[in-house]
Amino acid sequence: MAERPWGAAPDGVVLTVRLTPRAARDAIEGIEPLADRRSALKVRVRAAPTQGEANAALVALIAKATGVAKRDVSLVAGLGARVKRLKIAGAPAALCAALERTCAGGNQSQ
Repeated sequence: MAERPWGAAPDGVVLTVRLTPRAARDAIEGIEPLADRRSALKVRVRAAPTQGEANAALVALIAKATGVAKRDVSLVAGLGARVKRLKIAGAPAALCAALERTCAGGNQSQ
């Protein structure tokens, strides 16, 4: 199984995501390996990558999947890139468990 693309950080979790905008639906599709041997959570959103719409859709989808408010999810790297890093504020153990459930559930359409 691929390495988990998230890790505990002070006051939350840091998550690596590979985002595909302009998809047919919003979905979290599991973990995929990257070319540099890291792994990322594969996420698709319907929003276009213009004016931050895809990033906003990503934040909303991750917030819903982890059970936190949108204000608790922030983009810390990769603003205009396909691979992004997010910081999710909250209890690290609970957030990691929510991400495990999301990945174990397979395709999580929203």
